[in-house]
Amino acid sequence: MLRRLIVLLAVLAGMSAGGTAVQAAAAPTPTVSEQDRTFLTEAHQGNLSEIQAGRAAQEQATSQAVKDAGERFVRDHTTLDRQITEVAGKLGVTLPDEPSAEQKAALEKVKANSGAAFDRAWVEQEIGDHRADLAAGQKQQSEGSSEQVKQLARDAGPVIKGHLDLLENIKGSGG
Repeated sequence: MLRRLIVLLAVLAGMSAGGTAVQAAAAPTPTVSEQDRTFLTEAHQGNLSEIQAGRAAQEQATSQAVKDAGERFVRDHTTLDRQITEVAGKLGVTLPDEPSAEQKAALEKVKANSGAAFDRAWVEQEIGDHRADLAAGQKQQSEGSSEQVKQLARDAGPVIKGHLDLLENIKGSGG
């Protein structure tokens, strides 16, 4: 009798554990579309590029406004990138380790300048980058499938817009 009770308990324990495994296997995994993957990858590379560009501005700019913008970009894009890498990790999206070749070449072209020419080239490059970033965020919000990735785009929008406004003010003031 005791032996039957032990066998019965073992069977029930196995069924219970098996049921949990089946339930876990049946849990839906987050949907990540190609649009979501592309946004995560490009936003991550954009952040890495902006961090490098911000450091270049801090080192090479002659205008205090450009140096300050560079410092702000490093801080803000580091924060944004932490959020992107966290979500990408949760969704199983592998991100590259560096900016794209095009982004690296664009920064090298800007860094080849010195003095006020560097400042002007840096501001122009950053205005173009931030406009493209805003457009990518809007596309993600309308075409993405992952709510987490769409939320990243929504959250980054005001930061990117603030950077663009700052850059346009710097450009407008000539420095």
